[in-house]
Amino acid sequence: QPVLALTISPVRMEIAGDPGQTLRGEIELFNEQGETKTFYSSAANFEARGDSGAPYFLPDTTKGLASWITVQDNVVLKADERKIIPYTIQIPQGVEAGGYFAAIFWGTSPPGRQGGEQVSVSGKLGMLILLSVTGELKEGGGLLDLKIDEGHRIVSSFPITFAYRFSNDGSERVKPTGELKIKNLFGFTTATLDANSGNGNVLPGSIRKFKVVWAEKKQEKLAVVPLPTQTEGAEEGQSFFSTLGNQWRNFAIGPYKAEVNLSYGKDNKTADTSFWFFVIPWQLLSIIALVLAVLGLGGWFGLKKYNRWIIKKAQAGKFQ
Repeated sequence: QPVLALTISPVRMEIAGDPGQTLRGEIELFNEQGETKTFYSSAANFEARGDSGAPYFLPDTTKGLASWITVQDNVVLKADERKIIPYTIQIPQGVEAGGYFAAIFWGTSPPGRQGGEQVSVSGKLGMLILLSVTGELKEGGGLLDLKIDEGHRIVSSFPITFAYRFSNDGSERVKPTGELKIKNLFGFTTATLDANSGNGNVLPGSIRKFKVVWAEKKQEKLAVVPLPTQTEGAEEGQSFFSTLGNQWRNFAIGPYKAEVNLSYGKDNKTADTSFWFFVIPWQLLSIIALVLAVLGLGGWFGLKKYNRWIIKKAQAGKFQ
């Protein structure tokens, strides 16, 4: 879509304000197209649906944060031109404390009207705004589970993708922080991974799934993502010999324990859970077993041949 040649910065703003306060900010627009373009603004509230953390935009813009935002209707950008566009957020007096979420969109077509609601018929890009209105907040929630993302407890090679789900029952967004540790059978820590390196938020009244990728045993590499990543399914896409090389370079076998320890909220509440899983590099073990079998069979035939030779030599010496 043509609008994809537009760059918006920043892509996310996390701000706070008091009831009755006016907040001010700026958006930088950059027209990467080779011609002059007019971009039109719009705003939309969003909420979380599902556990991916992806925003679901709501059609009603007459209430909530979208209705508090004021920004110019359109902007004309020449080819390769940048402009700073100011915007304001007027928080109403007496509004309830908590989290409010919206986006300021820019598209190549002006928003139309349909059924009393503002709609857009073209592609558009936007900046997410996560607003915290101060006051007495309700906090609640915690960890629901921790497992290997594919749902099984036995894996054969790296990378290993862990997934944990976090529930937010409060009135404000929370950003869990902490570590996911991998420990071997003897309790020694094999790897320490950031449990939320993407700084993902959990919106009020939602459950979000976070993913942590243990990429290698000997060198800690990590990633937490709310959506499928390139590392997912890597094992399935590898050839037998590629997987074999991976298992040889990052040899791991036996039971391991994954522990996640999180803190969240203004009061730094804590949540933790753990589970056991097994690493069984069957491809490498099958090759080792095959090599040992060949060596054992070769040794057995060699020993039989040597014994026949000894007996033949002994018999030849007896009759001389």
